[in-house]
Amino acid sequence: MRPPLSAAVVIADAAALADEAGFEKVTLSAVARRLGVQAPSLYSHVRDLEALRDGMTALALGELAGLVAAAIAGRSGLDALRAYAAVYRAYAQESPGRWQSLQRRAGEAVVRSDAARNMSTQAGAVLRGYPVPQDEHVHAVRLLGSTINGFLALERTGNFDHSSPAPDVSWDRTVIALDALLRAWPAHSGTDSS
Repeated sequence: MRPPLSAAVVIADAAALADEAGFEKVTLSAVARRLGVQAPSLYSHVRDLEALRDGMTALALGELAGLVAAAIAGRSGLDALRAYAAVYRAYAQESPGRWQSLQRRAGEAVVRSDAARNMSTQAGAVLRGYPVPQDEHVHAVRLLGSTINGFLALERTGNFDHSSPAPDVSWDRTVIALDALLRAWPAHSGTDSS
């Protein structure tokens, strides 16, 4: 028996659909069909498609933060970085639609959510193993995110399928290169425009 409709049920079903068919296939109509209801009945649980997508993003952030926290606990330096990156890669492979939901501009409520704060906390925990000054953490987190997610996006679209070595070799080299960059973090240049 299906649980009664709620925002959590609708969002979870949308996330499952995204993993099965792709994030772009998630519409209110498609989710309603899966739930066996009419699309208008969803509006009492999610405001519109953007709210549904934001809910999926918040769900994915929460799941990923929990996985990262468990993976990096008690680790530091390269060991923590490897675990952090491995969780992202596994999540992208095992939950591709949810991972895609993280590759979009999220609404303000998601950006300010506990799930987003938890993800930031986990990235900060990884950076504690490196000589990156606290006021440079935002730049280091952006480097980690753009490198890891960029690699995963290219891997997902098959861009590494036609050349050697295997993507796993490049993945390992990428993590080692990130470790080297974080260990040799440059001194503040004083060119901030903030």
